[in-house]
This record gives sequence, C-alpha cells and structure tokens, in this order.
Amino acid sequence: MQRKHLPSVQESTGFPEGLKHVTKEKLTQKSFKSNILDVFMAYIFKFFGILAIILLGVILFFLIRESIPALREVGIAEFLTGQRWNPSSSEPGYGALPFILSSLMVTTGALVIAVPWGVFTAIFIAEIAPKRVRELLKPVVETLAIFPSVVLGFIALVIIGPIVAGVFGLSSGTTAFTASVILSVMALPTIVSIAEDALKSVPKSHREAAYALGASRWETIQNVILPAAMSGVFAGVMLGFGRAVGETMTVLMAAGNALDMPITQFFGVWLPEFFQSVRTLTANIAIQGSDVPWGSLHYSSLFVTAIILFVITFIVNLASDLLISRQRRKIGHE
Repeated sequence: MQRKHLPSVQESTGFPEGLKHVTKEKLTQKSFKSNILDVFMAYIFKFFGILAIILLGVILFFLIRESIPALREVGIAEFLTGQRWNPSSSEPGYGALPFILSSLMVTTGALVIAVPWGVFTAIFIAEIAPKRVRELLKPVVETLAIFPSVVLGFIALVIIGPIVAGVFGLSSGTTAFTASVILSVMALPTIVSIAEDALKSVPKSHREAAYALGASRWETIQNVILPAAMSGVFAGVMLGFGRAVGETMTVLMAAGNALDMPITQFFGVWLPEFFQSVRTLTANIAIQGSDVPWGSLHYSSLFVTAIILFVITFIVNLASDLLISRQRRKIGHE
C-alpha cells in the first residue's frame, strides 16, 4: 500500500519550518501598553484642540469687553460709515471707513497680482515640472513664508517704493500699490501650497481618461484637473486673502499711512486710488495703540476696529475651511 504524502509545514502554510504563522488577529492585536498610550495621546490632542477654542473665545471676549464703552457712546454705525478719524480733537471723529476700504483695497490688489502668479506656479509644480525641478521649486516658494514682515516692508520702502514713484511720476512711492505688490509676495506661498495640494488630490483616473480621449496635457489641465480642484484652489485664494488682510508691519512701512479716503471720482464714478497713501486697520492699531491713554474712549475705539478686523478674517477663514471640506468630500465621492 502506497503511503499518502502529507504536506510539510512549509508547503501547507507557505512559511518556512520553525516560523510561526501570524494571523490577522494576532497582527492587529495591541498590547495593554499600546492601548493606554493611544488613549493618552487621544486625550492630549483633544485637550489642545479644546484649548485653542477656549483661547479664541477669551480673545473675542476681551475685544468685546474693551470695546463696549465706544460702542455705547459712539455706535457701530459711526465706525462703519464715518469718514473722519480724529479721536483726540475737541470734536472727535471715529469713522473707520477709510481704514476698512484701505484694508480691502490693498488686499484685493495683492490678490490680483498673486492669484494668477500662484495658480500657474501651482499648476507647473503639480502637473508639468520634472521631479528634480519640483523638488527645488517647491521649497523655494515656501521659503518666502519665513521672511519676517519687517524685512519685506523694508524692501518695499527702499526698493519697490522708489521704483513705483519713478515709473508713475509720484512724489512718494509709499502707496497702496506698493503695499499690494509686497503683500502679493507674502500671500504667494499660501496660495501655491493649497492650490498644489488641491490639484494633486484630483484622482489619477481623471487624467488617464482625458488622455485616452485624445486630450493634450494643457487641455486636460484646463478642462479636467482645474475644474475638479477649483474649490481647493479658491480656498487657497481665500487663505491668501486672510494672510494679507491681517498683515501689519509691511503695510505700516509701505502704504504711507494717510488718513484720507482711498477713493477718487472719475467721470462721476468712485474708484479706488491705488497711487495714494493709505492706512489700513492693522496699521492704525499699531500706530495709535502705544500712545493712547489707557481706558479712554480712544482706547476703546481701537478695540472696535480690532473687532471689525477679527470679523473680516474670521469670515474669510471660515469660507476657506468650508471650501476645503467641500473639496475633500468631492474627491472622496469620486
């Protein structure tokens, strides 16, 4: 009678003899120490997340508490619509409209310069550049974010300002346009980074399907990749706006800090005056915050302008977060 061949341990399991077979349950089983560490780290992350929310609430509470005297005596309408700011005169004025318009105008001008620059740079890095160029260019762009704002403001003051004055025949180069140019450089890393992440998150199958239909690389980018990543790209633009509108030292040195309304009438239409000296909300707080009498109405009015700036940046950042979440859900469904 022929003896039936029994498979060895190596033949039956695929593992060499002497090596224990590790099942999925054993592989995923955690030790008691690992479980304790996971729970501890989860509580640590939760604690710091709650702490950040508490700090934000404390800051907002402090701003509201210090601004209540000015809101009661002057009223929010005067701050939002008044055009004269002179809290120290015998007939004080608390109109912050010139600062609001200047902040929005300088930031919008910066985005007009930075958005095409940043989006095309992100497209080049994500879709076109060779690997070596991509590895070199991306750190270079991100390096712009580490420069101190006072350094960039000094560059705007001594280099960009004289160039602007010479080109446009101005007596001084410290204008809204100069501030917009240097702010566009500061907003560029944020726009490039977020836009590139959005472009790279588009599934590879989209590109392959477009190429299979005979589309060129640019047609694929223009008609497939960019529309699919538009929410993320727009979120990067909004974050760049928030980065620029909250900048202080750069606009303090580059914009000139005049108290006039930054608009001019042209054939009956009011237009922003970019070649005029302006003062933003952040610059006004920085200039007057150190000299204002503590507890005075002037002191309280500066906190009202701080609340206005806080609301603007909060809305912009909230909108960008919603757009990023929308982009992630869209990519997830696809």
